[in-house]
Amino acid sequence: MASTDSLLVARVGKPHGLRGEVTVQTHTDDPEGRYVPGTVFATEAAAGTGVPRALTLASARKHRETWLLGFEEIPDRTGAESLRGTRLLLDPEELDEDTDDDEGWYEHDLVGLAVVDPSGAALGEVTGLVVGAAQDLLEVRLTCGREALVPFVEAIVTSVDVEGGHVVVDAPAGLFDLDEA
Repeated sequence: MASTDSLLVARVGKPHGLRGEVTVQTHTDDPEGRYVPGTVFATEAAAGTGVPRALTLASARKHRETWLLGFEEIPDRTGAESLRGTRLLLDPEELDEDTDDDEGWYEHDLVGLAVVDPSGAALGEVTGLVVGAAQDLLEVRLTCGREALVPFVEAIVTSVDVEGGHVVVDAPAGLFDLDEA
């Protein structure tokens, strides 16, 4: 069973072909390093789906910019269909420690951090991270209670201080007013 500190690597989409491959929505910045045959992923799936608690990666390849994964435990399309919506997780202790800590953050590092402007005034709280093809977005619950998406780029999110418990957002004029129009 996955621990509460497990890192989300991917979410399984639809089956692809007849041999048990599935499409995945990638939640890692290093798919080549994570999708290595032999890697064992803990799984999180809806109750009653029959999904094994762990899946061993048998194959990984890109097809039209979408990752296709095959697992030793899933031999055919019927088995692949049962995986739809399953979350693939890794224990942080099993990850390669050669990565530079300044290269990025995981969602669990960011959720709960206070969002402040450059002067230190409270703007809200980080509630999630949306991983995108072009750029990631911070989900922020503003102090007024509305939800907002903030492009997670250095020009806007100028500082991330996990230990200090906050991120600094230098929002361009109108960023938090986009959905009020």
